[in-house]
Amino acid sequence: MGGTEHLAVQREGATLVLTLNRPEAKNALSLPMLVGLYDGWVAADEDDTIRSIVLTGSGGAFCAGMDLKALAGKGMEGEQYRDRLKADPDLHWKAMLRHHRPRKPVIAAVEGYCVAGGTEILQGTDIRLAGESATFGLFEVRRGLFPIGGSTVRLPRQIPRTHALEMLLTGRAYSAAEAASIGLIGQVVADGTTLEKALAVAEQINACGPLAVEAVKASVYETAEMSEADGLAAELKRGWPIFDTADAKEGSRAFAEKREPVFRRA
Repeated sequence: MGGTEHLAVQREGATLVLTLNRPEAKNALSLPMLVGLYDGWVAADEDDTIRSIVLTGSGGAFCAGMDLKALAGKGMEGEQYRDRLKADPDLHWKAMLRHHRPRKPVIAAVEGYCVAGGTEILQGTDIRLAGESATFGLFEVRRGLFPIGGSTVRLPRQIPRTHALEMLLTGRAYSAAEAASIGLIGQVVADGTTLEKALAVAEQINACGPLAVEAVKASVYETAEMSEADGLAAELKRGWPIFDTADAKEGSRAFAEKREPVFRRA
């Protein structure tokens, strides 16, 4: 099913689970991890039997940011992936969801540290759950660095600007409760249960019409920076054809017959 030594891939029904798997480094980003992530996004896009994606981390952490030494491929670790990065110099940005948006919904299941590059990847996900003890933050300015994974652009569009600027300019840590209060995450759940809860959300999505789900997601992002008039026109253009699909007709029949629909992406 793919994956690399730092990125585990598994199927849970119609959900593809991508697990950042470098627990000894709190799942800091490495070249093998980035290659595995990118391949996972592409696999989900290309496989119509996959209806949702869950992104999580192993060992009680989500992601502690970029490991610059590992990304440089120094030593044996990651050296075998150097050709992939040379062939596609944009690969790491696609992996981090800066320059790529999967067409399937992406649900983040966060435990422990989700800081620096971890918080940046988080902003590319669609639905976000976190354990009570999770920690968030963009620490780059504390090290004289810039959060170049997209945060100065995305964060003020996802949470109120005053909160975005405080997070970006102070470099301080945020608890899960505070992250939820400013809208960075959607749900706080008991520690150790985020993957289970995320899979439950994924199952709800998987039970819906996949063509409708993908069109709704695309419309939300496509119209985000449009005027209301342009956004409504774009929504109608994308949404109206969904009513002519076999899935839409099946949904209507199932409702009338008081049964669960069986969608076939048609």
